[in-house]
Amino acid sequence: MTDAPAEKGPSTWRIVLAAILDFLTAFFVLGYIVAMVFGGKTEDGFNLEGGPALLFFALIVAYFVVFNKFLGGTIWKRILRARR
Repeated sequence: MTDAPAEKGPSTWRIVLAAILDFLTAFFVLGYIVAMVFGGKTEDGFNLEGGPALLFFALIVAYFVVFNKFLGGTIWKRILRARR
């Protein structure tokens, strides 16, 4: 009988950092794209209200769902090797 070493998962700090960076990336990139399409771009960045804001939040949720479920992890999870 051989005892195989338990496979250790990624560090907690990598998982937390990846989640924060993924949210910031999705927020700024998707927010800027939605603002460009729907005219919410300002001198300081973007300002979304009403329908474009709801679309923006739906896209952020879709980013996490699609990347994690179908593509094996989000962008920053892959970069930081924080996938479980």
